[in-house]
Amino acid sequence: MRQRGRHRRRARGRALRAALAGAGLALTAAATLISTSQATVTDDPGALEPLAASARLDGLRLTEQPVPERSLDRLAAAMGRPVDAGTVLAGADRTLRDADGCTADEKKALPVEPAATRAYCWNAADSATREWRPESVTTSGDAADDGLWGGHRVILSGWTRHGDGAGRDLARVAFVNADDPDRLAYTWALLVVPVDGGRDYRGLASHVSGMVWYGDKLLVTASGGERDALYVYDLRRIQRATVAGDAVGRVPGGWSAHGYRWVLPAVASYRPAQGSCTPAQESTAATGSEDSADFASASGTNAAPCPNSLSLDRSSAPGSLVAGEAAPRGSERPTRLWRYSFSADPARAGLLAADSAGTVSAQEAYETKVDGVRGVLSRRTGPYGRTSWYLSRAAGPDSAHGTLWRQDLRGAGTTECGSSYDTHRCWGDGTGSLSYWPQTDEVWSLSGRTLFAVPRPSVERALR
Repeated sequence: MRQRGRHRRRARGRALRAALAGAGLALTAAATLISTSQATVTDDPGALEPLAASARLDGLRLTEQPVPERSLDRLAAAMGRPVDAGTVLAGADRTLRDADGCTADEKKALPVEPAATRAYCWNAADSATREWRPESVTTSGDAADDGLWGGHRVILSGWTRHGDGAGRDLARVAFVNADDPDRLAYTWALLVVPVDGGRDYRGLASHVSGMVWYGDKLLVTASGGERDALYVYDLRRIQRATVAGDAVGRVPGGWSAHGYRWVLPAVASYRPAQGSCTPAQESTAATGSEDSADFASASGTNAAPCPNSLSLDRSSAPGSLVAGEAAPRGSERPTRLWRYSFSADPARAGLLAADSAGTVSAQEAYETKVDGVRGVLSRRTGPYGRTSWYLSRAAGPDSAHGTLWRQDLRGAGTTECGSSYDTHRCWGDGTGSLSYWPQTDEVWSLSGRTLFAVPRPSVERALR
């Protein structure tokens, strides 16, 4: 029975992909191509430049900072026994709309070339809110070799709440059950940080513009008001909130999580070995520019490593965390790209490889002339093939579409579409991170209020 059900789901998935590809996602997106008067010419960024000098690599070191076990145990004793991601998925109470249920406005930001073959829009209430913005995505294809978590296909999407009147940022994660491609269901969990020795917690004040799920750990970017570069969450240590309301933390009568049922307490963080991620964010966020606020941390090749984008590279051995720290658009500063290896120690599954002092070193690093980068992927072709880096560049203020670049040590290529002066604006709006799902051979991302997937072979054919 399970085998027949699997075949039916696969057949429905193939039918859905065919319908999306043939029935109008490309047409819908193509209709929104920027006009000639709005276009600008994007120069070829050329080849990646290796940052081979030891001083430059040393500048990318991180220091691991575990949350004391006693703090996590104290929090669990007060809140109740932790649950895992499977329990959260079982309580999914919202449904993503498929492409036919998305509005024309929601589909405007989808890629033109290559076209999405899967597209989904969030519950109407979540799509309508301007308070929260989707920024990152990772899947069970990152988490496990077979692409499943507890027998389920799962997508996680990070959303950021950009400060209210009190200036408080928050971060939440959508847990999406993707077993049935015709009906994706999800629910929310709030990202928090234990404080006061585990007697309380605060909301993570971060733009979760990048996230990676590896094993039972979820790593997220900490750009925003945090000093750290990354935070780590354990998907076996999820707590239940017991009190409804906007508050975050311990309240009279129990525990509140800004109205959500689930809470993820951080189990570790990674801080730059030299410098901090806070000052640069604060200095440019005050300019009022959304673009500069999101990419404020990049201030030169010797700056502290404060990544804005993350992804997992399973083609490396061991698997590695790929990071990108983009220069603001028009700054004429290079964008840094680098990677850290994950630990091969089973006792440290999902954590980065660190020495006895807790120091994490970058394995390699590059610079690219592409600015405004929101998503980054790295993939090697075969065990001895060259490594390609894929960068999604955000749309400009006068366009609906961004650009997807592929770069290596020999040069760069990008997609082409339309007939404007700048024919490279073919990707989605470029505001979402990139994630590769090996088992389905798809690249997943977010564009505007849509979650979408593009077959990797289509990406390769489109990049010239």
